[in-house]
Amino acid sequence: MGRQYSHLSSEERAVLQVERDRGTSLRGIGRRLGRSASTLSREIRRLDSGVYSAHAAALVYRSRRSRSVRARRLIAGAVLFEFVHDRLVFDRWSPQQIAATLRDMHPDDASQRVSHETIYAAIYAHPR
Repeated sequence: MGRQYSHLSSEERAVLQVERDRGTSLRGIGRRLGRSASTLSREIRRLDSGVYSAHAAALVYRSRRSRSVRARRLIAGAVLFEFVHDRLVFDRWSPQQIAATLRDMHPDDASQRVSHETIYAAIYAHPR
């Protein structure tokens, strides 16, 4: 079984900054935090500047994290969601039929199409 990794917390970043300013080695900081020295080294390298700043590192982390999450295609209340919902509930269409119809209706607009897998995921995500 593989290792379980976790992101550095704000407190750990603050300790890293203070200890780096004091001149403590990465191994020493790692022992104190219970982290690998290579984890701390990667954290320091992620910032382009030569000096580590816990605040700047947290901003970079949040920025990258927000960009890593994909936007949901079927959002309750949106026109596309309502179309899919109505076909499923009232017309009793399958997700494959809905996806094919959307492809035919909007051949040049990918934002108005969803795959049948996306429809199935939305079905399982929403309670009855």
